[in-house]
Amino acid sequence: MKALFIGGTGTISMGIIRKLSEDPQWEVYLLNRGNRKDEVPEGINQIVADINDEEAVAKKLEGMQFDVVSDFIAFGVEAVQRDYRLFKDKTKQYIFISSASAYNKPAASYVITEGTTLANPHWEYSRNKIACEEFLLDKYRKEGFPVTIVRPSHTYDERNIPLGVHGDKGFYQVIKRMQQGKPVIVHGDGSSLWAVTFNRDFAVGYTALMGNRHAIGEAFQITGDEILTWNQIYQTIADALGVEFKPYYVPSAFLAETGKAYGYDFEGSLLGDKAVSVVFDNSKLKRLAPKMTTTIPFNKGVRIALDYVMAHEGRYQEDPEFDKFCDKVIEAMENAKKQVAVK
Repeated sequence: MKALFIGGTGTISMGIIRKLSEDPQWEVYLLNRGNRKDEVPEGINQIVADINDEEAVAKKLEGMQFDVVSDFIAFGVEAVQRDYRLFKDKTKQYIFISSASAYNKPAASYVITEGTTLANPHWEYSRNKIACEEFLLDKYRKEGFPVTIVRPSHTYDERNIPLGVHGDKGFYQVIKRMQQGKPVIVHGDGSSLWAVTFNRDFAVGYTALMGNRHAIGEAFQITGDEILTWNQIYQTIADALGVEFKPYYVPSAFLAETGKAYGYDFEGSLLGDKAVSVVFDNSKLKRLAPKMTTTIPFNKGVRIALDYVMAHEGRYQEDPEFDKFCDKVIEAMENAKKQVAVK
């Protein structure tokens, strides 16, 4: 069976292509700009092209047919409209990577199923994903376009440390603050529930949907079974680093408002996603992927990631601007406490 991945070297997709590279049933092609060839497993076919150059891509794919096409870098309706034009006659299944952040925040129940309402007034990213889903499902209903929708939540790999609050350059500055004995910002009181999934576990659920006729026209959320509070997530990171966890709790709404002045969209990432307790019911997925479970719990996964990060520190950038932002937020919160105490 032939699979084409658009992108293919990101956090989610890398776990999948590594798994498929060991499966003789699959012949895998990546369509991307070829910027990370050194990380691609042996046996994976590379098509170097810019997916946004539709005419050039159509020429490169001329005469090719696929059992599955997966787009990991489609973030707006224009992208899936382009994919529809390119692949409507070239694939038996088109898998769109949506997002669990598309679910209504807060939902009527903290237990999330695929039937939970899609609506996110806080985050344009999520609204764009919803619009993509609507376009593709409309094509399925009217024309039989063979779409499957996948909604990941917080997936990570050895190159990433999952956090609630960080700057534009990622997690690394928060790790540095922990190592330096500084307090780290935790949204709310750290007690809200969250799911983090290592990409190897995610790949088990995803590959079970590939080529599966029961997945056509359906949506599936893919997360691990482990549910943690944000306090537990940060404490586990600190334990793995061998340092003391010094949380500084800041209301998510305050972070959302304050962050705007510094160019941070914490309204979307927090109020529209991470600040809301969620527990994902994956029973629908497990009917098609009975082997899907958490085999890499967070206490193990974070050590895998930290080992990689510490061995490749040159790849990660410090973020002095975010470091200053943290200090200013903490100072502002402390001043506000003093004023309340005086009154």
